[in-house]
Amino acid sequence: MKALIQKVSKASVEVEGKIVGEINKGILVFLGIEKGDGDKEISYIVDKTVNLRIFESDAGKLDYSVSDTKGELLIVSQFTLCADCKKGRRPDFGSAAAPEAALEIYEKTLNLFRATGLKTQSGQFRSYMQIALVNDGPVTILIESPKKYDK
Repeated sequence: MKALIQKVSKASVEVEGKIVGEINKGILVFLGIEKGDGDKEISYIVDKTVNLRIFESDAGKLDYSVSDTKGELLIVSQFTLCADCKKGRRPDFGSAAAPEAALEIYEKTLNLFRATGLKTQSGQFRSYMQIALVNDGPVTILIESPKKYDK
């Protein structure tokens, strides 16, 4: 599982001209779900995301997490994060989970983010979405679940 997180001043996701999720100060999470992802990967990504210290203190250091600041979360499923671009010019999405399996993992992940008590909005799974955001910093970080490093 991969999560591309962006610290934002505000962000929204639109489907067919309708805003389906929007947040103010917090984190926009693009979530890539891969074959074999499960509860271990979900827990890791959620814990790392909500506790990663990417918000500034008065001293200008990255001392606070989205949990510390009571920020908001916008979670958007994005299978293109699973792309392998090592060969050729067309990305290979072979490591992405099948849609049915990915939907189940996505919903579990949303539930765990919501269980943190932070305001959590989401995109619409398997839909064409338009994302608007104001990246704050900018701060953009890729988090990958440990299974990628255990091989």
